[in-house]
Amino acid sequence: MAFGARVLKTGIAVTLALFLSMLLNTHSPAGAAIAAIFAMQPSIYRSWRYFLDQLQTSTLGAIMALLGGMVFSNEPIAVGLVCVLVLMICLKLNMADTVGLTLVTVVSVMEASGDWKFAVTRFVLTLIGIISAFVINITVFPPKPKQQFISQIQIVFNSMSLLLRTAISDEIKESVFREEKGKLEGAIKSLSDKYHLFEEEQKKLKRSRFSQTRQMVVYKQMLESLHKGGEVLDAVEKHYFQSVRPDGTDRFFDDHLELLIRFHEHALLKFENKLKPNEDECELFQQANDEFMKHAITRFDHCQEGMLRLSIVAAAMYDYGHQLERLSRLADHIHPVEESK
Repeated sequence: MAFGARVLKTGIAVTLALFLSMLLNTHSPAGAAIAAIFAMQPSIYRSWRYFLDQLQTSTLGAIMALLGGMVFSNEPIAVGLVCVLVLMICLKLNMADTVGLTLVTVVSVMEASGDWKFAVTRFVLTLIGIISAFVINITVFPPKPKQQFISQIQIVFNSMSLLLRTAISDEIKESVFREEKGKLEGAIKSLSDKYHLFEEEQKKLKRSRFSQTRQMVVYKQMLESLHKGGEVLDAVEKHYFQSVRPDGTDRFFDDHLELLIRFHEHALLKFENKLKPNEDECELFQQANDEFMKHAITRFDHCQEGMLRLSIVAAAMYDYGHQLERLSRLADHIHPVEESK
């Protein structure tokens, strides 16, 4: 986890949980702090879902631990068996995310040999921690994965375009290329995680408007286009320079890569309403992308050596172009609504 709002909010939630626990004169406020740490989630929906699931599993765990402690005391084997039983039930209920904190509750209660007062205190501390994390998460820098996704799209594209523009020409240092490519892969994964978060929130927390549903199609296509650009980089790195290339091949591939990057940039600018819709541009680009693949196949027919590796690179570029065409057509017809709506 990189340092950011979630890290800061976790610290605030722990402080709040400890403070509330001390106000209640509990003997072991650390339990509330532990619950607050577990309960800090990356989205409001997941915070609410975690709260409901943890409430159920903690209640189940506390009751089973109380009964187990009364019957078997705090024998190590008994503690382990109860943990296994609670774990199986949580998995059966599809509440695996809450297992960690629930098992902490089980072990704590059984260590007290089934003392019901301790069980109640432990349960209350868990609730204090979860509620503290939930309140802080929705009031202090509330997570906005959708806005973060939109703001990072252009940054990730800029990073990818630099690598694509220098991939065939081989101008960039290899150490720098590998470092930047690693960062790009991490950034695309981060974007994918953010997309799934706000997609989840839109489906679970509120009834989606038609305009918002259409936007989700665009966001998904924006992400898919970046994935395909990353696949082009992978194909070039693994296959292009390992193949025998006829004269003019570098220029042939490099020129089409430049066309792909410019078209990708135009598609993003259309989505931001900075460029006018242009159906003719899409038609011309589609023709150019088709011609590239046809000419690539023709070149491979004349030079069989290295054909398979070069065909992999050409296919990756063609697929990237196909996804860009879809993105551009969507951007021509769908415009973002104000975030406040």
